[in-house]
Amino acid sequence: MKQLMTLFILLSVCSSGFAATSVSELQKDWAVTNYELQDDEQAQAFEQLIETAANAVAMQPSNAELLIWKAIIESTYAGKASSLTALRLVKAARADLEAAMEIDPMALDGSAYTSLGALYYQVPSWPIAFGSSKKARKLLEKAIEVNPDGIDSNYFYGAFLVEEKDYDSARQALMKAMQAPARPGRELADSGRRAEITELLNQLDES
Repeated sequence: MKQLMTLFILLSVCSSGFAATSVSELQKDWAVTNYELQDDEQAQAFEQLIETAANAVAMQPSNAELLIWKAIIESTYAGKASSLTALRLVKAARADLEAAMEIDPMALDGSAYTSLGALYYQVPSWPIAFGSSKKARKLLEKAIEVNPDGIDSNYFYGAFLVEEKDYDSARQALMKAMQAPARPGRELADSGRRAEITELLNQLDES
């Protein structure tokens, strides 16, 4: 079944190179790749998906939503890739998010703030990379201001607060993320995110 799913994704992303790729297509393929595939199959699908997103951005370089989703795909894959590949991907993701914010910082309910804030707390600090808890906090708090009830804005803010050992505030943010309204057409992404929220809440219960 997984092999068939991988083949479907690869055919989908390859064929999209001949036509304009929509944000919804990237969202759907990202969710399947991130939550339903593993190991080499997942890596291959992510690499193809990055190429598809890059082609989409090349066709519409002023589309902030496509830039954001290219960055989301890059940063997600960075969390699973080797160190050298991960560093290249997070730098590319940061550049894409900064470009998206220059075009339209409110695109996708301020998702660039969420994704860039997540990058700043997840990557190492200088001299290895560009990580900064101060910048992460500022961006994630802005994301909450723009999208106070969003599942992703609250999840990443909560995850950041766990890293900061602010456990009471982290729990509040994570519980709010769990109660976020469902996103039509993004059922798999919502289900996967809720599983991640549950995992973090369980960690807090055990700490």
